[in-house]
Amino acid sequence: MSSTSEALRTAVQQQPVSSFQGIQQRMFRIWFNSFIYNQIWEDPNLDMQALDIQPDSQILTIASGGCNILNYLTASPARIVALDLNPYHLSLTRLKLAAMEHLPNHAAFYDFFGYANLDHNIDHFQRYLKPELDDETVSFWEGRSLNGKKRISMFRDDLYRHTRFGYFMRFLHWIARHSKYQPDLLLTAKSLEEQREIFNMHIKPFFDSKIVKLLGKLPISVFSLGIPPQQYEAMKQHGNLIQQYCDRVERLACQFPIQDNYFAWQGFSHSYDHEKRKAIPDYLQASNYEKIREQLGKVETQEGSIIEYLKEQPANSLDRFVFLDAQDWMSDEVLESLWQEVSRVGKKGSRIIFRTAASESPLEHALSPKLRAQFDYDPVQSEKWFQQDRSAIYGGFHMYHKVV
Repeated sequence: MSSTSEALRTAVQQQPVSSFQGIQQRMFRIWFNSFIYNQIWEDPNLDMQALDIQPDSQILTIASGGCNILNYLTASPARIVALDLNPYHLSLTRLKLAAMEHLPNHAAFYDFFGYANLDHNIDHFQRYLKPELDDETVSFWEGRSLNGKKRISMFRDDLYRHTRFGYFMRFLHWIARHSKYQPDLLLTAKSLEEQREIFNMHIKPFFDSKIVKLLGKLPISVFSLGIPPQQYEAMKQHGNLIQQYCDRVERLACQFPIQDNYFAWQGFSHSYDHEKRKAIPDYLQASNYEKIREQLGKVETQEGSIIEYLKEQPANSLDRFVFLDAQDWMSDEVLESLWQEVSRVGKKGSRIIFRTAASESPLEHALSPKLRAQFDYDPVQSEKWFQQDRSAIYGGFHMYHKVV
């Protein structure tokens, strides 16, 4: 398998560096080689509904922060393969898996990944996790960030306020406070009506700020949200970017009850609901703890690209594919190559899900007619599922079904 850095360069760098788009792609490639997300921003409840996970399901997914993998285990599949080009995200995934297995109880696990800001998390890493981790993962977490601190210290200093996404969100909150807005009031709402009132008073006007309008157009801003140049261009083709951001934040703030939407809690407070523990991911729920622990042996993690991995797999060996938003990075030629491998490796009846920055699926124009005919796609059902996505940050959700 080719090196991760080369695979990342291939995935992102599609235009010459001498071009404006090429410069942006190179900037994003450098920016991406770090922690982008502090949690995954794809709703696992929606994923599992669309995937229809069965006891014999063989899942291939992008790892990202690892939340999705542990959440999928609550549905008891046969196997999960988690891939990622980003060594930071893969190291976080491996740490979560080790913590679920080796920390002494659910309380210690919740302290580590629920609160993620307690001194004894570091002691627990040294005592319970370090002896069980491979040398590469230990070296990563004991390595130092640009601030000079060991990376593992993030779990004492509040993981959810760090990473590229976390820093950018903190900056937006700082602007809001100095503009006399209080977006965190949303967490006190008792109904959807109250959520709408708070949005109209403390969040919607924020998008009229000149500094926010400026930030919304800067590459560094969209990179901090994990949006590569290709996605950024696709979004610009669909109209005013600031309005798109506002519309998506409105969905996050107003469309789903705040009491159990942990995406909104993270967006508006950088934390989960520790008191009632309803607005937390399924993998952090005490009721799922033992069930997930019993199935950790089903998970395999690898660093690398999806296409390179699929090329090494036997035909008809997988039946569930989760591509997150990775296809927004890809050219039509790369998409054709990817789906040729999905066609070969995927069993008949395979389900493939992904998200897009824009609303449309890129496959409808990217794939050759012969390859496209091997998959069924229901845009109406995909749109219905999209409306259920509590994270609300994407423009579209899509599920394809292998029919031959």
